[in-house]
Amino acid sequence: QVELVESGGGLVQAGGSLRLSCAVSGGTFAMAWFRQAPGKDREFVATISRTGAGTDHAESVKGRFTISRDNTKDTIFLQMNNLKPEDTAVYYCAAGQYGSRSSNYAVWGQGTQVTVSS
Repeated sequence: QVELVESGGGLVQAGGSLRLSCAVSGGTFAMAWFRQAPGKDREFVATISRTGAGTDHAESVKGRFTISRDNTKDTIFLQMNNLKPEDTAVYYCAAGQYGSRSSNYAVWGQGTQVTVSS
């Protein structure tokens, strides 16, 4: 059984940084981060291949966010720098097939709240 547990969310001022973590149990998969703001659809943030050799980021976060993984610790990370109020959302990690579509991912974490104040 695959389980994902996110951590690292919180409240930060605009321009600040946060690092999200997602602990994975039950296998090694391509992973992704998605986010959902109040009243909006869930949107893709970043994806990383099983080995970490391949990554992709949404245009809205390129140059500010970086996805990475440590397979020795079964953990995925999302380093978020220069945060903006529009980054406020619940962030979810997901396990499945590499890509930007939510339908690629069969297993989802419970989400962690990120709030960026102006």
